[in-house]
Amino acid sequence: MVEAEFLRLDGSLVGFQVSGHANSGPFGKDIVCAAVSSATFLAANTITDYLYAPADAKDKGNKIMLVLRDPNSAMCIAAKQVIASFHDHLKTMSEEYKGKIRITVRDMKGR
Repeated sequence: MVEAEFLRLDGSLVGFQVSGHANSGPFGKDIVCAAVSSATFLAANTITDYLYAPADAKDKGNKIMLVLRDPNSAMCIAAKQVIASFHDHLKTMSEEYKGKIRITVRDMKGR
C-alpha cells in the first residue's frame, strides 16, 4: 500500500511524506504507483524548482519527503496550495483505487 502522510501546521498543510507500493499490477506496470509517483514529483518539483519556496526535500528511493522551512512566509502561500491540491488529488485516487493508497494527516507543533 502507498502511504501518504501530510503535515499540518496552524490549519494548513505544510509538508508530505510518500512511501510504499500499491501492488495493483506487476512491477514497472503498476498504474497506481506510477500515478502517485508522478503526482508526488510534480508537487515537489513545482514547490522547489518553480515557486522557489524554501523547503527541505529528500528522495530516499522508496520515500519522498518535503517540508516547508518557513510555512508562514509569503513565499510559501502558493506552495501550501500545491500541497493541498496534491492531498486532494491523492484522496481522489484513493477513492478510485480502494485499499491501494492510505492518506493520513499529522498535526505539527509550532516550529
